[in-house]
Amino acid sequence: MSLISNFNNKEVIFLIYLIIINLASFLVFGLDKKKAQVGHWRISERALLILGFLGGSIGILIGMVVFKHKLSKEKFYIGIPLIYILNKILGVFILNRIR
Repeated sequence: MSLISNFNNKEVIFLIYLIIINLASFLVFGLDKKKAQVGHWRISERALLILGFLGGSIGILIGMVVFKHKLSKEKFYIGIPLIYILNKILGVFILNRIR
């Protein structure tokens, strides 16, 4: 029995969305760190936070640790975990609605 067969189509689409947004958030965080190191154009903090609100908070949290980026910024070390909690509450609500 396949793991994916336990989910309906809407749930699979939602989970794929979460994987994509978190992977994108992680990669964008890494790109911002790289650009910061070489002094090039940067991705705005607002854009990074919006990615978190759109469901990418796990990717951002992992990116913060892996790339050691934005760890001293209060809006990230406090804000992103709060956004994560909000994402989880919203995710449970969405999954319950699409079942």
